[in-house]
Amino acid sequence: MTIRNDKQNDKQNDKQNDKQNDKQNDKQNDKQNDKQYDKQYDKQNDIQHDIAGQHNRTTYDEEAVAMERIVRAVRSRSRPYRKTADDRLVSAKHFWIGKEADQGFLFRLFMYLILVDTAFIYIKPILYMAGTMIKDASNMLDPSVIWVPRSIYTGHLEEAFKLLKYNSGFVYSLTISLSVTVLQIISCAIAGYAFARLEFSFKKLWFAALVFTFILPPQLTILPSIIMFKQLGWANTVLPMIVPAIFGHGLKGALFVIIFRQFFSTLPKELEEAARMDGANAFRFFFKVMLPISRSAIIVVFLFSFVWNWNDFYLPSMYMSGAKEVPLSISLAKLAASLNADSAQGGTSIFAEPVKMAASFLIILPVLVVYAIAQRWFVEGIERTGLVE
Repeated sequence: MTIRNDKQNDKQNDKQNDKQNDKQNDKQNDKQNDKQYDKQYDKQNDIQHDIAGQHNRTTYDEEAVAMERIVRAVRSRSRPYRKTADDRLVSAKHFWIGKEADQGFLFRLFMYLILVDTAFIYIKPILYMAGTMIKDASNMLDPSVIWVPRSIYTGHLEEAFKLLKYNSGFVYSLTISLSVTVLQIISCAIAGYAFARLEFSFKKLWFAALVFTFILPPQLTILPSIIMFKQLGWANTVLPMIVPAIFGHGLKGALFVIIFRQFFSTLPKELEEAARMDGANAFRFFFKVMLPISRSAIIVVFLFSFVWNWNDFYLPSMYMSGAKEVPLSISLAKLAASLNADSAQGGTSIFAEPVKMAASFLIILPVLVVYAIAQRWFVEGIERTGLVE
């Protein structure tokens, strides 16, 4: 029994010793593991702090560099910039010649000189005419009065108004000019549309013949035309000037056909294709689509035709030499001839020139009014019809 008790006590002691040893070993291992973990954790924290410090230092350095740049820029702006000799040469070149050919001072000066000279050529006769027609006898005899009279006298305008028979002559000239203008717009627009859009036989040949009639002087065909119109019984009437306009002829008719042809050639073909899909033929497409949108070309042709027919003297003098009612252009020629005849018989009169100037002013006054009203549309039409090119 004693031996058994000793064995049991030994086992219990061994177990207790093993447990104590295991606990001590576990504590030591845990301490070592905790120390290693703490060291690793401290190292990672140190590394992160180092990285964060470097980033902060980099950001601070970048901000410092940016501030230095700003300070330098402000200082450089505050300091006056001193141009070098090359900079002065370049700036002088840009001022006189320009970066492009049409931007320099010399080019603009040259253009303004040409414009002023050209304007003076056209304005000087008008200023002389306006100044002369309002001079009375004292201003005409005063050698110191050249351009601007000391007083305004309207008697010459009244006398020219009576000698020209201005009321009847104005109505007659207006009737002829408007009739020819409207007929030329319609006929020349149709011909220009045909040459621009339609295909027909000998198209190029007919267009060449049209251009030939434009460059052909009217003096070559005036005699056969007079003989033909006399045979038709149209002598001393307005029919020789109105009837040819129905067929696109008349004064400068070929030019108006070319203007309309150029304008219709610039329009897109999709308009015509869409109209054909809707079942429209050539005439319907022209009158419904092309003619309404050709306002710019119509204004150009209207002004050209009206002004040229209003001022025309050659054709009325050939066709209406013996007519009682004549346009104002023929009335002005007859007035000048009568004043010259009176001067030849009774000596030179100081009032002959003011009366002529007054008559000329009365004739060109309607044209100036029409152009002043339609100037904006006229310039726009010139650009769109391609006459500038």
